Order: sequence, then structure tokens, then C-alpha cells
Amino acid sequence: MLLAAAPKLSPLDIQTLAFIAVCLGVLLGLMLIFAWIQQRNVRALAWWGSAYLVGASSIAFWCTPTPLYAIPIEWSQTLTFLACGMIWNGVRLFHGRRLLPTAAFAGAIIWLGLCQLPTFGPESSQRITLGVVIVAVYTFCIAFELHRERRKSLYSRTAAILVPFLHAAIFVLPLGMRAFLPAIYAASWLTVFTLETMLYAVGAAFIVLLMVKDNDVDLYRSAASTDALTGLLNRRAFLESSLSLCARQANRGLAVTLLMLDLDHFKSINDRFGHATGDEVLRVFAGVARSNMRGGDLVGRLGGEEFAVIIPEPLEFAERIAERLRAAFEAAGVTIDGQVIGATCSIGAASSAEAVTDISALIARADAALYQAKRDGRNRVHVAGQETQPAQDAMSSASVLSAARRAQAAKAPRQLGGKPHARRGKDLAQAAAGRVATSRLPSAR
Repeated sequence: MLLAAAPKLSPLDIQTLAFIAVCLGVLLGLMLIFAWIQQRNVRALAWWGSAYLVGASSIAFWCTPTPLYAIPIEWSQTLTFLACGMIWNGVRLFHGRRLLPTAAFAGAIIWLGLCQLPTFGPESSQRITLGVVIVAVYTFCIAFELHRERRKSLYSRTAAILVPFLHAAIFVLPLGMRAFLPAIYAASWLTVFTLETMLYAVGAAFIVLLMVKDNDVDLYRSAASTDALTGLLNRRAFLESSLSLCARQANRGLAVTLLMLDLDHFKSINDRFGHATGDEVLRVFAGVARSNMRGGDLVGRLGGEEFAVIIPEPLEFAERIAERLRAAFEAAGVTIDGQVIGATCSIGAASSAEAVTDISALIARADAALYQAKRDGRNRVHVAGQETQPAQDAMSSASVLSAARRAQAAKAPRQLGGKPHARRGKDLAQAAAGRVATSRLPSAR
């Protein structure tokens, strides 16, 4: 009875499945090539489309019962490994790395050479093992290239997981069936291989197009948030990113420090050396800022020669970073674009240990410290709050002087009479108002 219950497999018609797989491979390959024609800057699409066409040719030569041109079976299988190498090189090219054509053809060359030896006969386990090893090597290379990609978006992470596993399953599973399963199951390995090829072809093409779309979105997002001259964050992107950073620091109960930076006498540099040199000064400063900041710090250009940096650290630590940046730019600004310029920068710093919901208040404090650095002689770092005690002393002196003047004014009418003194008091009041108005004017940067 158990023998009667033994499985009786009725395999699908292999020629029909192979024909469908070849048609799918050709259509998807042409689709990727047409996509490359529309996006010539993504050359990886041409490699992937060509790999699909090569893989479809391999299935056609392998499974066609009466081919027009009879070739040895190892030649058709060689095309399969060539397609694997082309997919790997396409991934490298997509991520901006140089092509390795020799490595792409290495698997096919090794397969073709070893299959000429008697040990690697058509039905031998050595040939099956060799095919599994070649596919495993290419799968590892594809997974490694995807894992190296710095853009950790959803599609990139998905591709890094799915593509290598699909790539391995499509080739390794049928070969394992043929080598290790009973004959009744092993006889259907070619059917399983053909079905997997169709599923793999559609799924991999879908993921490839998602990766290309993800890359385009990343390029557009970068262009919209980057200052074209310096490569730093522009004003809008800096403010948005700063609020996100402040929110994260507030959730952790940690302080955040903002630096306002301004290039000293930049208008004079433009007037003396020209705007081209002025642009180069801005680029040099941006490069110095990037090299002296850490990965978690945000650097942006707010406009003109004014920059901002937000650091997820308390004021004492951020002040050391600001001084290091100031000294580095002072050294780099001595000679720029072959001309002795002596460019320097002034920095104002302000910190907040509380949750920052409005970045403009923190910017205003840092900007006031920046103006104080300018008044103190430029090329220096000034921290918001250091001017508090001198300001209080000045207010106390002003209060004492005002009290003395009021006492003197109370005695004056009895000694001098009203009208002359009134006129003199009016003149003094107007002069004092003029001095106050003048003191409120911002000093030139």
C-alpha cells in the first residue's frame, strides 16, 4: 500500500517552459536596454539587459531539442556563467566603480577549460560542484557590491538581501536536486530550473528598475538640498536637518551647539582679486569645514559668505571644534588660487541644553556672538554669554551716572533758572539719544 502511495510526478513539458523562459528573458533584456537608451548615464542598464539576452541564449541552446546550430552542452552552460559575470559588473558600474571584464569572463573560461578534462564529464558530480562554486562566487561578489553601497535606502537594502539569494537559488537549488535527491525527484531538476529562471528574471528586473529609480530620486534630492558652489547643505536643507538633529538630542536629554561663521573682509577679497577668486575662497572654506567636522555634524551655507554648523555636543566641546576650524582655515587661506590672500573667518557659538523647537532663536544668539567676534577684531571664536558680565557692569555704571545727573538737574533750577537750563537739558537729551541710536547700529562684517 505504501508502494502504491509513492509519488508519481508528471513533469511539465520542458520545451514549452524553456520557450516561455527564453521569451521572458529576451523581453526583459530588451526592456532594460530600452531603459538604458532613455537614460544613457546609467550604463549598468546596458550590462544587465545584455546579461538577460545572454542568459536567454543559454537556455535556448541548452533546451532546444533540434537546434539549428548544434553546439556542445558545456558551451551553452558557459553562457550562463557569462551572464552571471555581466550582472556582477553591472552592479559595480551602477555604484560608480570600475569594470572588471577579466573577472566577469573568468567563471565562463574556467568552466569551459575544466569541462574538457575527463574528470569533469557531462554527468559527473565534479562538474555539478564546479557549477555550484562558480555561481556561489558570483553571488558573493554581487552581495558584497550591494553591501558596500553607502546609500542605505529601502530599495538598496532590499536589493542587497533579495538579489543574491534569488541569484543563488536559481542555479544552486536545481543542481542540488540533481545531485542529492532520489532519482524520481532529480529527474525534474531541469523543470525546476526553468520555472525558477522565469521567476528570477521577472523579480530581478523589477528590483533593478527600483534601484535605478531610487538612484534618480537620491540624485534629485541631493541636487535640491546642496549648495551648487560649495557642495554643502543649502539654507533650507540645513534648517530642516538641524531641527531633526535638535529633536534627537532633546529626546536623549543632550545639548546641541550652533556655530555661525562668516569670512572676514570677503567683500574686499572680491574687490581686490575678483569674484572667481572669491568663489574659490568659498570652496576652500567648505573643504576645510568638511574635513574638520565629524560625520554627525551638519555644515551648511546660509548665503553669501555666511555659514552655519550644528554640533550635537555641549558648548565646551563645540568651542574646541570651532577653534580647530578657525585655525585650519587661517592656514589654508594664506594662499588661494595662486594668490596671497590671507583669508580668515570669525565664529560665534551658542548652545542649548533644552529642547529646540525654533532654530531661529539659537541662530540669533550665535549671530550676536559672531558680531561680537567681529567687533573684537575678527579671526576669533566668541561664545554667547561671555559678554554678559561686561554688559551688566556697563549698565550699573550707566545707572550711577544717570542718578548723578538727575540729582544735579534737581538742584539746577534754583541756581540757574528754568529756561536756559531747560534748553541745555534738551540738548543733552538729544545728544544722549543720538549716542544710543548710534550704538544700536550693527557693525560692518
